[in-house]
Amino acid sequence: MSDAREKKARIAALRPAYREDLNGGTDRFLAPRRTTCPWCSSARLTRRLRTTDLLQHKPGRFTLDACADCGHVFQNPQLTAEGLEFYYRDFYDGLGEQRMSKALGGRGAMYRGRAEAVLRHDPAPKTWLDVGTGHGHFCAAARGVLPGTAFDGLDFTDGVELAAREGRVAHAYRGAFPDLAPELAARYDVVSMFHYLEHSTDPDRELRAAHEAVRPGGHLLIEVPDPESRYARLLGRWWLPWLQPQHLHLMPVANLRRRLTERGFTVVAEQHAEAHDPVDLLAAAWLALDHTAPREDAPWLAQPQGALRRTLRTALLLTGVPVLLTAALLDRIAARPLSRRLRLTNAYRLVARRD
Repeated sequence: MSDAREKKARIAALRPAYREDLNGGTDRFLAPRRTTCPWCSSARLTRRLRTTDLLQHKPGRFTLDACADCGHVFQNPQLTAEGLEFYYRDFYDGLGEQRMSKALGGRGAMYRGRAEAVLRHDPAPKTWLDVGTGHGHFCAAARGVLPGTAFDGLDFTDGVELAAREGRVAHAYRGAFPDLAPELAARYDVVSMFHYLEHSTDPDRELRAAHEAVRPGGHLLIEVPDPESRYARLLGRWWLPWLQPQHLHLMPVANLRRRLTERGFTVVAEQHAEAHDPVDLLAAAWLALDHTAPREDAPWLAQPQGALRRTLRTALLLTGVPVLLTAALLDRIAARPLSRRLRLTNAYRLVARRD
């Protein structure tokens, strides 16, 4: 069976379950709206963004609020456990596994840069736990920088088990980090969280788990989207790091530094340009183009897409190729050298030592 026919058959097989999930609407996937900031408890909240799922195009509308006192940005109302399962399904695994593996597998230089961020503070860590490891591509690339380090991976999807089978991680832990932290107590020289904390329902609980898993004198390495990036305002809903509905919390760097100190860490390095991924303009152009085009077939759509809509989608995407190429060129040539000066960096990285 061809790949196209196989995908069509998989979509058809999944459609009844999605239809059943959506019969009751999407409101049941959202918890009650908060009236206070989950970071500092202030009641001074403002709406930052209202958008839809721009990647999978699953039904639903999502709101991000910002705290006027501390600047914390968070999804409000937040997805429930049932909602998280629904919106994550077929993104990193299932239908989306192959696409995501390709997208994340070819970023070796970025992964090596992340590993190198620790070298000045610990040139030869023996044990490293990558939390939110996905398919383990970071661990595989980081071994080229730290060949004597044993890399383990933790994730709540079956991607971590795939990472173990492929030999990218030495040991796979599947589940929630806070639940697994007691059995990992003081076991690791380094714990990393790359674009993981923003997915958590309770970031503070994750930081406490990290403090438990890192040995005294060991290091915690965190990389997250920067909600203070100027791209966040310039691009609006088309800024990729908003990533709704998956990103639940986006923390200004000053907030995270203070919280790490409160949790028993000392921040020894802060990086912005080094953590920047120069894809903002390309991603925004793609999201807008994909949003305009007829939908690609998916099991959460009520009916399969017909030949005419598929043809229209292909034609529209082809007309957008020059725009995408121009955006990619601007990302690499124009925006990247100016990213630090103009505060266009889309992420930041902190290295913190457990006291």
